[in-house]
Amino acid sequence: MTISAALIQSIISLIAGILILIRPQLLNFIVALALIVMGAIGIAKAVGFL
Repeated sequence: MTISAALIQSIISLIAGILILIRPQLLNFIVALALIVMGAIGIAKAVGFL
């Protein structure tokens, strides 16, 4: 099975959603972290690393 950028982003979104349900007070931190990671994945994909 090949791990693609779309699969990684889906897994990150799923984990972030579960963490927000468990600990709502971490919402800002989780959203910021998810956006940073997804942005880095998008840049890496555009440059050709992924």
